[in-house]
Amino acid sequence: MKLDRLIAILSVLLNREQTTAPELAKRFEVSRRTINRDIEALNQAGIPVVAQQGAGGGIRIMDGFRMDRTALTSADMQAILAGLRSLDSVSGTNQYRQLMEKISPGSSDLLSGDQYIMIDLASWHKASLSEKIELLHGTIELHRLVSFHYYSPNGESDRTVEPYLLVFQWSNWYLWAWCREKDAPRLFKLDRMDSLQIGESFSPRQMEMPDLLSDRAFPNRYQVVVRINPKYKWRLVEEYGPDCYDLTPEGDCLFSAVFADRDHLLSWVLSFEGEAELLEPTELRDELSRIGEKIKHQHRT
Repeated sequence: MKLDRLIAILSVLLNREQTTAPELAKRFEVSRRTINRDIEALNQAGIPVVAQQGAGGGIRIMDGFRMDRTALTSADMQAILAGLRSLDSVSGTNQYRQLMEKISPGSSDLLSGDQYIMIDLASWHKASLSEKIELLHGTIELHRLVSFHYYSPNGESDRTVEPYLLVFQWSNWYLWAWCREKDAPRLFKLDRMDSLQIGESFSPRQMEMPDLLSDRAFPNRYQVVVRINPKYKWRLVEEYGPDCYDLTPEGDCLFSAVFADRDHLLSWVLSFEGEAELLEPTELRDELSRIGEKIKHQHRT
């Protein structure tokens, strides 16, 4: 990714007085022309990087520019590496660990023995999910259309989209894209996507970033109120924190939260084995009752 490379180049320049375009091109496995464009991008960002030709020349940050060359301390590098490891846990590769090695050779091995934080974003769907993430990441970088079969509560459909962003939210991965069938931006849950195919190139449009709290991003959000047996306090605290509920005069837990997924909401309430009563939204109370009757009928001996 270009942003990854820019950060890496800046780190190299902060820790070395001078380097050369061929050396950077070799380190980051790109062309000298790409490195020159990256240097121009750093200059546009307000960091005065100069390139001098001839013997003894090279690329360096302009003398007198006030920037702390020890900006990335050992603790900072550990925090960065912890975050990069979390991305590797999803992709199933060492791509981001390799990036750390390019930024500062030997640092990933040095810091790997001092692991105080581990973030693992892997899921039960890791095998299939990592392939989707890698494929979609490539289509976003190259501005390629992607087509897929999509499963949703409203039925199945075939979609062709212009991909713009991978989003990790509420323990799930989504693709933020312009849907050509709906002629509008949409979030697609990666777990519901199947038979992905890369299509032709497209010209990127001015695409706003998703507001994950808006009804536009998740139009079917539910404001939920549930009365739960207090013996499940441990679970509420574990999943949503100690401030997610109030105690009723009877001693029950009155839980309140927002759910973006109807199926997740229903299955979550049912997982309390009858010790949770959905108070709001009222339209889903009857649905839960029907599900309960169906389960009772199916398991009647």
